[in-house]
Amino acid sequence: MDYSKYEIYDFDSVSAFNMFTGSKVRSYPMHWHSYGEIMLVGPGDTNVYKVNQNTYKLVPGDLVLIWPMEMHEIIDADRERSLVIQFSNAFMNSLFDLQRIMHFYRNLHVICINAHPELTAGLGRIAYKMRDIFFSDTPDRELRCCMLLMEFMLTLDMHRGDFMPELNDEVDPGYTDDIMRRMISVTDHIKNNLTDDDLSQGTMAKMAGISKDYFSRIFKNVTGMNYSKWLNMIRLEKATELLATEDRTLTEIAMLSGFQSIPSFNRVFRSEKGMTPSEYRTLFAETGIPGDSA
Repeated sequence: MDYSKYEIYDFDSVSAFNMFTGSKVRSYPMHWHSYGEIMLVGPGDTNVYKVNQNTYKLVPGDLVLIWPMEMHEIIDADRERSLVIQFSNAFMNSLFDLQRIMHFYRNLHVICINAHPELTAGLGRIAYKMRDIFFSDTPDRELRCCMLLMEFMLTLDMHRGDFMPELNDEVDPGYTDDIMRRMISVTDHIKNNLTDDDLSQGTMAKMAGISKDYFSRIFKNVTGMNYSKWLNMIRLEKATELLATEDRTLTEIAMLSGFQSIPSFNRVFRSEKGMTPSEYRTLFAETGIPGDSA
């Protein structure tokens, strides 16, 4: 298993931005993590990526968008000359417009230079500006890179009409910014109150001021998954953080993450991570490598 810096850089708690290039290994196994990535495909005739269940054969200059907590794999690609931009989920959640953009493009994973030459070239130029600043000695390089990341997202959003046909079947354009703000308010409440007794979908729908059925439909469009699946992902994100940073019992960690019992905690953890919580803790203690990044 490749434990290179590319996928194990744990920057979420200390930084909003990271960048990587230069790995000589052409593949990286299926995995997921809490931060997002933008990959600028490097040179060569073979560049094959997989996001969720879809496999993409790409050409140099194409862009791959990996949103936080999405399964992805590099099957065969030139990672030495490709460029990988990593951005924290906390950064994307810091501004409503960034959240809105991320939610709208949640089902868009590839921007092809042949289909969108002007946009892809423009986004590529922004990416290379980030690279030049990130690998310089500029003391405010993170701030400058984050400003360019916002320019990247804004440029993408200015071209949303180009992607409406392909996203139309998956993204419901019928809800307003007001509804989106309510949904984001609810998800923020859940993240900050995982130990509440009642985080049921019905209660959250009442908090948002909409019907349970409408909440369910909008929630799937906004997050890309159903409510129970998303809630488990948020609980797992909290649990992995506690396993890596807190000297607590597994029972305490399960309860602090919102799981009602050790069996349910173990079942969900193994289903999503491929290992038990105790195995994850042992792996992290031995290597310092988060289990969701390899």
